[in-house]
Amino acid sequence: MNITLKKKKLKNGKFSLYLEFYKGSTLNLDSKRIHLRDFEYLKLYPHQEPKTAAEKKENKEIDNLSEQILSIRKAEYFQGKFDIKNTSKSKRLFLDYFIEKTEEKIDSLKNYGNWTATSLHLKRCISSNLTFDEVDENFVKRVRLYFDKEAKTKSDTPLSLNSKYSYYNKFKACLRAAFDDGYLSINYASKTKSFEQAESQREYLTFQELQQLAQTECKYNVLKRAFIFSCLVGLRWSDINTLVWSEVRDEDNSSRVNFRQEKTDGVEYLYISAQARELLQTRQSPTDRVFVGLKYSAVYNNEIVRWCNRAGISKHITFHSARHTNAVLLLENGADIYTVSKRLGHREIRTTAIYAKIVDQKMKEAANLIPNINI
Repeated sequence: MNITLKKKKLKNGKFSLYLEFYKGSTLNLDSKRIHLRDFEYLKLYPHQEPKTAAEKKENKEIDNLSEQILSIRKAEYFQGKFDIKNTSKSKRLFLDYFIEKTEEKIDSLKNYGNWTATSLHLKRCISSNLTFDEVDENFVKRVRLYFDKEAKTKSDTPLSLNSKYSYYNKFKACLRAAFDDGYLSINYASKTKSFEQAESQREYLTFQELQQLAQTECKYNVLKRAFIFSCLVGLRWSDINTLVWSEVRDEDNSSRVNFRQEKTDGVEYLYISAQARELLQTRQSPTDRVFVGLKYSAVYNNEIVRWCNRAGISKHITFHSARHTNAVLLLENGADIYTVSKRLGHREIRTTAIYAKIVDQKMKEAANLIPNINI
């Protein structure tokens, strides 16, 4: 691991100093190289252009302090790398460390919310005075048992399987981070099993239902265009809502969208059909939104339900159902699961496999559609 001191320019005329812990790189399922980095923000802010003697003195003191912190972190890494017991780190409170890791997720509201919920549960089953010295396999087993048998929701009901899966995985992620940071000499996360994740109900439209919907009036034309576009292309609401014309490329006889996924932050290059391109309508300025007027609101959500009712569709359809529809229709029409996974931007093929099960079930049902013949 390479530990370096770096700085980031701030608008107030100062730098923010931080340490970068570079752990090398790896290839993900799409054969894209992912660089593994962690950061520690030092809360030190030297002046970008010190002018007075006082500012120059302050910068010098900050430089000395930041270099000392860098030396300490390198020494701590050396100790952790060669399994030398770090007594100062082992005395740190586990819950304090978990809360620190939680705060690092604040830029992702959904992830931050899951980490915060996990911390509330951990405070119920872990002593506030527990240090890393006391973390062992029995401790990890006790936490898992708590999530499995004792943890309750706000309405005093047992946790769902997916909640157990989510919360316990946050706990495991903290154990892995503590091992990487030198607080633990054993990676206990690798010694415990996660909970199984329950398969969620994925509501989707059949091709016939999509046809009915397309031929039915929707109160908001932009909503109708965006929903059908998602059915044909598979983009999430967040990516459709932020799509701008600079991300739409018309090339020879084909079109594609180049965009950064809001959920995964991955860059995607997605070819779209001629019909999907027609739904985008006439090209505007590069920075203009493609679906002008589209917004997330209860009014639009309710209109999707009313629109489906007018089309004679009684399923509980949301905007995200369009993405499920795209996956099922692709598989039904012969696309292989790897291609579908790539188009949807899934990080793991098992996420896409859920749609394949839906198609398999429909094939089983189709086997019994032909009435018995007299032989």
